Amino acid sequence: MIQEEPKKDRFWLYVGLFTFSLVAVLLMVKMNENEKFEPIKQQLIEEEKQMNIRVIGNR
Repeated sequence: MIQEEPKKDRFWLYVGLFTFSLVAVLLMVKMNENEKFEPIKQQLIEEEKQMNIRVIGNR
C-alpha cells in the first residue's frame, strides 16, 4: 500500500497574493490620479499666492 502525502492548503497564500495585488492596483490608481490633478493644484497654489499679495498690498 502506497501512502500519499497530504496536499498542502494554500488558501492563505492565495488570500495574501490577492490582497497584495489589490493594494498594488489601488496605489497605482491613486498615483495616476495625483499626477492627473497636479497642474490644477499648482494653479490653485499660484492663485492663492497672488491673492495674498493683493491683500497685503492694500494695507
